[in-house]
Amino acid sequence: MYLVKDLYDQHGKTLNLELCGGEEGINRPIKIPEAERPGLTLSGYLKNHSGKRILVFGKVEIEYLRDLEQDVRILHLEAIIQRNVPAIIIARNYRPPSELLSLAKSQGIPLFRTNLSTMNLLSKLTLILTEEFAPSISSHGTFVDVFGVGVLIQSNSAIGKSEAALGLIERGHRLISDDLVTIKVKEGFYLEGSGNPLDRHHMEIRGIGIINAANLHGTVCVGVQKTIDIVLRLEQWKEQEHFYDRSGLEDKFTTILGIKLPFHTLHIKPGRDVVLLIETLALNHRLKGMGYYSPQEFKTKVLEINKLKGIENGAL
Repeated sequence: MYLVKDLYDQHGKTLNLELCGGEEGINRPIKIPEAERPGLTLSGYLKNHSGKRILVFGKVEIEYLRDLEQDVRILHLEAIIQRNVPAIIIARNYRPPSELLSLAKSQGIPLFRTNLSTMNLLSKLTLILTEEFAPSISSHGTFVDVFGVGVLIQSNSAIGKSEAALGLIERGHRLISDDLVTIKVKEGFYLEGSGNPLDRHHMEIRGIGIINAANLHGTVCVGVQKTIDIVLRLEQWKEQEHFYDRSGLEDKFTTILGIKLPFHTLHIKPGRDVVLLIETLALNHRLKGMGYYSPQEFKTKVLEINKLKGIENGAL
């Protein structure tokens, strides 16, 4: 559950928030990732007013309240400042009206003010809340940035995904997260992967233990977050039990949090250069993005050659 305290601790500096009152309600939950200006509700029109969003008071609202008689001002504020309101923010560093401050304290609603303009505050607050409330999951795997392509490597335990990532780092690619990747939907249509701040840049290498990739290879070889472009699963090579696709004509996909991603399975065995294969996979993905699809091009050439041979044989 996302609390007002979380918003204040994590984004208070970004929003330039100053807590003016209602400190005892700092742990109130934010249930709807939206903020709104009181607007017509200040005049007494309360139809469709839910009272569950963060309220933002701007210049217009503050000046309107100042023009009201005190008893009317109190009446209108009491109508919109309900116990479900998570927090109140006043823009442009306006001093909160005494009635609003008193009501926030009595209801236990945190009251902030900021020097941001009303529209700037609403824009930043909307982006922050949208991101904080975005669907997310944690997935076991290793996430690396290879030639600008975000590759999420998954496998059973002890297959060697961390060792593969270490080899990629040695070649100048970047580690985003090892062992546990936090995946979040961004803007509703793509996924972003990141690591846990606690174990960021650390890797577990069997036989060696915990290492810090940033200390070993430099901060240029690590990253904080990256768009997930492809999902790669490492599996042991089983010659007698599996049929291996050798053409690559059939694209495979997997779905994470409702987002479809290209999916590849890489079978490993002694002698296969896994690091080189992952680099090739990333480069091939970039080529596909530019419209170059090697298996289809090869198939087209084979069909053209067979067609020409058929014509020649028919002519003979």
